[in-house]
Amino acid sequence: MKNIIPAILLAAIIGSSCNSSSINIFSNKTPHEKYADKLEDNGLEKTPEGRQWLAASAAALRTPQAIQLPYRHSGLFPADNPLALGLSFTAKQGERLTFALTKNKAMNFVLYAELYKQEANGAATLLHAADTAATEFSYDVTEEGVAYILKLQPQLFRSGSYDLSIAVGPSIGFPIAGGKGSVGSFWGAVRDAGKRSHEGIDIFASKRTPAIAAADGHITGVRDGGIGGKTVWLRPADKNYTLYYAHLDEQLVQEGQSVKRGDTVGLVGNTGNAKYTPSHLHFGIYGNGGAVDPYPFVSKQKTASGIPDKKLPNHLRLLKDYKATDAVVKRNTLLVPLAYNSKGYIAVLPDGRMVQTSFALVQSVVKPLKKTKAIAQAFVFNAPAKEASTKSTIQPGASVSVLGYFNEYVFVQAGEKEGWVLESAINGY
Repeated sequence: MKNIIPAILLAAIIGSSCNSSSINIFSNKTPHEKYADKLEDNGLEKTPEGRQWLAASAAALRTPQAIQLPYRHSGLFPADNPLALGLSFTAKQGERLTFALTKNKAMNFVLYAELYKQEANGAATLLHAADTAATEFSYDVTEEGVAYILKLQPQLFRSGSYDLSIAVGPSIGFPIAGGKGSVGSFWGAVRDAGKRSHEGIDIFASKRTPAIAAADGHITGVRDGGIGGKTVWLRPADKNYTLYYAHLDEQLVQEGQSVKRGDTVGLVGNTGNAKYTPSHLHFGIYGNGGAVDPYPFVSKQKTASGIPDKKLPNHLRLLKDYKATDAVVKRNTLLVPLAYNSKGYIAVLPDGRMVQTSFALVQSVVKPLKKTKAIAQAFVFNAPAKEASTKSTIQPGASVSVLGYFNEYVFVQAGEKEGWVLESAINGY
């Protein structure tokens, strides 16, 4: 039979964990790790539910769901099924990712949010663990071509709804005062009849428009000559790259000077090899490996479009066969939805695998597929698997409503009883 967690013990564990916070000076463990320690301290990691919770955390990093940024979804974690959700995505060097989590306060549940970098060998390296009381956190992307995973997991036996959004924006300021300039030539454009490529972006603005510090830092170079004409080099504080301002009409800073974001460093012009072009600022960024594309560092913030105003149903049912990554999932298979976005659902198959489906591929389970009677005593399981725990039994002749299928099991309702039974125990199969 299913393990029953003593109510007093469970309340103590949950209550003592509700005030989890991010990494602090007294501990280098994340809120998620601290909670896992409490489960272990109280022996819950040895229960089926505790093991499922820990396994779900690992699975979310091992098999995350791919999404495109910017992104938005509305989700709900059920209390009776320990789950975690991993979302994988890529981002460009220089972008700032802003994660916003709005939780349903009335449900009073704790949601752990952690950002990981996916390594080439398949491992996941923790980059940030959010404070459980925070509604927003951000991360500046420092590498190109890296995959990231956002992992979300609630406390054990806690249900809660939430809204997630991931916005993509600049990690530094726009280098023209008032944001008046317009980018007219991008990274990689051909120069000198193909002899070289553009190592920056050109921001066109009226002559002598202020060019401003895009970040706090100090001036490392003020030079005049060569193809850049009058130039300024600015090293942002605590960064491993340098900002390059070229074709200035006038420089208004000195080498070694400290500047604050928004301070004027020079005036837009067309010096150097820009003599016969409209006035513009050539803006570049140079890191330890050389020039990098500066556009993601200064581009405008992008947010995901709105999503439908829907209520997540308890169950979904496939309207036709669905080809998952490693197998075909049959029509009428029952799924548990975890979230929905602008395109469809993220849902859990009965065997624990997660899939993404379009709205048109599934339907909410409102009515049963059919009604029938049990031809023998039927054990009701909490999952369609031989090792699943038994929840209850259905006696021969009892009326049952069939809601969905998976392999040799059917998901049924019989009065207040609900769960998986072997297909052979149900009349007509």
